[in-house]
Amino acid sequence: MKRTISAVLAAALLVVSTSSAIADCTDPASPDVNWRRCYLDGRDLRNVNLQGAMLRDATFLRAKLSGADLTGVDAYRAKFFSADLTGAKLDDARLIEADLTRAVLTDASLAGADLRNARFIDANLRNADFTGARVQGTHFRNADLTGATWVDGRTCAESSIGQCN
Repeated sequence: MKRTISAVLAAALLVVSTSSAIADCTDPASPDVNWRRCYLDGRDLRNVNLQGAMLRDATFLRAKLSGADLTGVDAYRAKFFSADLTGAKLDDARLIEADLTRAVLTDASLAGADLRNARFIDANLRNADFTGARVQGTHFRNADLTGATWVDGRTCAESSIGQCN
């Protein structure tokens, strides 16, 4: 009986040790970094390459991400409250239920991004590119979409607040 229990425990430890790495919030910014559930509030991440990073449930309160490459990140339920994402590249990013309240995304690219049920409340989205993005259930209350390229390729008119006119 003890041998059976020991064998089961050894097998379980082997499975755990060979599974994907646990997030290390002190890891430097790099492509494919695992920052799941990390607090990165106020970080200066300007112009970093985070392509394909795991950012699920991470928080970036007032973080500086201008010019960052976030192509293909998984940022499900991530929080970017008041973050600066000016000129950031979020193409094909998974931002389902992400919260970008009061974030600045001027000139950002979100082409092909999955933004379902995301929140862009009071966000600055001037000249952002949403070409091909999925926006079902997305909240744009008081968001400035002036000059943004909408999902269908048309340009939003001046004074497009809360919706693309």
